[in-house]
Amino acid sequence: MERRKLGRSGLDVSTFALGGNVFGWTADEATSFRVLDAFVDAGGNFIDTADVYSSWVPGHQGGESETVLGKWFSKSAKRGKVVLATKVGKDMGHGKSGLKAAYIRQAAEDSLERLQTEYIDLYQSHEDDPKTPLSETLGAFNELIQAGKVRAMGASNYTGDRFAEALRVSQEQGLPRFQSLQPHYNLVERTEYETTLEPIVLKENVGVIPYFALAAGFLTGKYRTPEDAQGKARGGLVSQYLNPRGLGILRALDDIAAAHHCTPAAVALAWLIARPSVTAPIASATSVEQLKDLLEATSLKLDAASIVQLDRASSAKFAV
Repeated sequence: MERRKLGRSGLDVSTFALGGNVFGWTADEATSFRVLDAFVDAGGNFIDTADVYSSWVPGHQGGESETVLGKWFSKSAKRGKVVLATKVGKDMGHGKSGLKAAYIRQAAEDSLERLQTEYIDLYQSHEDDPKTPLSETLGAFNELIQAGKVRAMGASNYTGDRFAEALRVSQEQGLPRFQSLQPHYNLVERTEYETTLEPIVLKENVGVIPYFALAAGFLTGKYRTPEDAQGKARGGLVSQYLNPRGLGILRALDDIAAAHHCTPAAVALAWLIARPSVTAPIASATSVEQLKDLLEATSLKLDAASIVQLDRASSAKFAV
């Protein structure tokens, strides 16, 4: 599998990142281990998780995904084959949230313990914390880097203005900067990233690892009617795309997938991989079979006509 540089971080990552949000949730431990083994065996090396996964599940408290990954590292001895990304800052309950220095230090130790590792390759602020000075947050990440507990730092869910400000603060104060950005970006969610964030990451050579690369499963094509989404774990998320524009995108994906003898999901991921600003899209799999479909994207080279077709179908201007 092709490797790309993640910004200026020095990390070399596969062009597809395996999302860990399902581990310990819709994929039990045994299934998660099989998916992780298959991913690494196929040449993938980039895995993304967060401390808060999967706190939204009744009876969970967060840390479930990291715990599964830690057990897999212990059992498989494959930690050295993985570029591990996790996140801090989302509300874990009991006052555990935000990006103050003391909390980042404690959260990092908690994640390291659950992950059964001595270092995190990419430690990301999961969302902006406007109540905490950027210099304090960046300084806390710097302490972890200097201690050898973190190799590089990234950000997720930042606005263009705040991300640009963070880069400026790093430069002015001689602090490490965010080497990656994890935005919400896919064929149905284009406007915010392309207008406010993409110009910055291209100018500053920041790695980009979009989450919800398949729009919560909508771009796989398995949700085409309200009935398809009813009662599903992500039904509420995908229902918003069941409109003329969304269905037009699915038709374009169907056409291109048929021409390339692959799945719509592979085409949707390949469109992201082909975007000059994108390093690696993130998507999750709850079975080895599902993972194989996603991995097709890493060898699928979309021709210019296919990219134009997808651009047109997903543009609000040309929506049908």
